[in-house]
Amino acid sequence: MGNEELRIIATELVNTVRSNASVDWWRKENVRTKMRVAIRRILKKHGFPPDLQADAIKKVVQQAKVLAQQVSGA
Repeated sequence: MGNEELRIIATELVNTVRSNASVDWWRKENVRTKMRVAIRRILKKHGFPPDLQADAIKKVVQQAKVLAQQVSGA
């Protein structure tokens, strides 16, 4: 994958995380599940290697959780 494709994926991921995030979303399993599904769809749409998707999804959700907790002060 080229840098441009990775930039597009990153942009879509950020927009998806922002649109799915709600107050204390990291504490709600159904919201986390919805977010993981949306992330998986984006990765699949852009041809991200299937064997790397599980780790990528975990990292994206983990980074989003850390950022959300820092912003909320939790």
